[in-house]
Amino acid sequence: MATKNVLRAYGDREGDGMVQMSFTLEILPGDRAREAAKRFAEAHGLREPIVSAMEQCSAQHSYFVVYGHSVHSVDLAEIHVEELAAKPLDRDEILALAKQLGRKIVVVGACTGSDAHTVGIDAILNYKGFAGEKGLESYKCFDAHNLGAQVENVELVTRARALGADAILVSQVITQRNCHKENAAALVALLRQEGLRDRFLLLLGGPRIDHQLAVELGFDAGFGTGTKPSAVAGYVVERVLDRAARSA
Repeated sequence: MATKNVLRAYGDREGDGMVQMSFTLEILPGDRAREAAKRFAEAHGLREPIVSAMEQCSAQHSYFVVYGHSVHSVDLAEIHVEELAAKPLDRDEILALAKQLGRKIVVVGACTGSDAHTVGIDAILNYKGFAGEKGLESYKCFDAHNLGAQVENVELVTRARALGADAILVSQVITQRNCHKENAAALVALLRQEGLRDRFLLLLGGPRIDHQLAVELGFDAGFGTGTKPSAVAGYVVERVLDRAARSA
């Protein structure tokens, strides 16, 4: 039987349950507005709420930040999620591992369907990179191809085959009506239909993506907001090497 590991929010001391919430109400700043914000916070379960900020944000609205005690907690023993099994590697470690393959690793990436937001795929693949790290284009061990935005799944698969890709990276930023799930699942379905699913390492990324969702959609791994290029590079190198060893 799993041991309980109950977590409460940490504010001034361990387990005091102090949390901060922010919201906007259709009322101008003042004593009445402050009381309205406190009662709104209480309705959401905060005890002894303190309005720490109250600012007018439009002709009729005020923005509030409220601090108070939350009665809620979470038990880690009841949480079971699919986690990405990958250790962090720095640039030198990635390059040293990749030398074992004896060739460059070919990576093809795109924003698929109607998604025109390339910020995610650019951050991972392009030389400029993200958060102080250069993208996969800057690694000598990668041959990285960024196909850009609004790429249809058929075109992505065709290019991946032509380039002899080891990995396909898909970025999905637009999430209205769960189109990110539909586009991603459609790519996996197409690869299976063509008998190519096992040929490529499939990675999915975006603000509404985590590893568990990516696996549920048929991908090998998922990367969410804040992912740095080295995290993707390290994962791809290790998985490609593992595949090469198993097929030797």
